[in-house]
Amino acid sequence: MLLTVERVVCLKRVSLFERTPDRVLAGLARTLDEDRFAPGDTVMSEGAVEDWMFLLVDGRVRVTRSDRELELGPGEVVGELAVLDPRPRTATVTAVTDVLAFRLRKADFDEALRSRPEVAAGVIAELVRRLRESHPPAT
Repeated sequence: MLLTVERVVCLKRVSLFERTPDRVLAGLARTLDEDRFAPGDTVMSEGAVEDWMFLLVDGRVRVTRSDRELELGPGEVVGELAVLDPRPRTATVTAVTDVLAFRLRKADFDEALRSRPEVAAGVIAELVRRLRESHPPAT
């Protein structure tokens, strides 16, 4: 299990939290669960209804949707829509390598959003980035 200071360093690598002060991240870091996955393990299943997301600390995952597939690694997040709008998952996520991930539950995420505006700003920026990536401008 990682120490709180190590968790804060990992959280600073995630775009959602890069503007959040370390002291705030230290509080959030204590709420995280650590999960490990072996290559081939299912991290999330399309259609599942869950109220948490994963922050990838180490390793790579494959995100598979009906319209595309991509790989993500350290500093990325998966399942973030579930903490914003808990509906069935839209993708299956599978470990490509050994993976260490932090599980962040909706209640803890909501508290961070309420108490720290920089977390909300990070969420908005990340969602805009993903929207732009998935909907490139027409040429």
